[in-house]
Amino acid sequence: MIIAVAGVAGTLGGSLLTQRSSERAKRREIELVRDHEEVRENLLLRRTCYVELNRDARQFTTALSQFLHVMQERRVEESDRAELDEAKRAHRDTYSQAQMIAPDDVLVSASEVNKALNRVYGQVKRLEREEPEPGETLAAAFRAQAEVWGLLRTLRAVMRRDLGVASVSDDASVHFPTQLAEPRSRR
Repeated sequence: MIIAVAGVAGTLGGSLLTQRSSERAKRREIELVRDHEEVRENLLLRRTCYVELNRDARQFTTALSQFLHVMQERRVEESDRAELDEAKRAHRDTYSQAQMIAPDDVLVSASEVNKALNRVYGQVKRLEREEPEPGETLAAAFRAQAEVWGLLRTLRAVMRRDLGVASVSDDASVHFPTQLAEPRSRR
């Protein structure tokens, strides 16, 4: 009788242990699938953000160039101002989104682009109002705007590297920031 009870208990105990082990394995599998999905969703979110940031920064740069050409060729109209301001707003919105999503190395490059675009925008608006700061001319604004394209190439390469789609030529031809910019001292 004791042997029969021990046999039944062993069989039941073995079944319970097998069931618990199976449940643990299923839980681990579910966690792995969730982790994989989370990584995939994060990559998709970053990719979407980077596409929008690249597009809007390029459109803002182009809008600045077009505005400068208008200033050079004719009187600026309200529709010209509206186009430039819309491009600026779109870039501001996508840059704000990137600040919440992108890793630090991408943000360093995005910040450089954002600062350069805003500097050129300020220059353009002061020139339009005929209140330029010393050294601000239409030619200087054209040069500053043209320099933004190099920053955009660097930003694009940094974003592509973060997404894992950068080629060897991307890495070889572009200088990547290696650390975050130093904080500014308070004056």
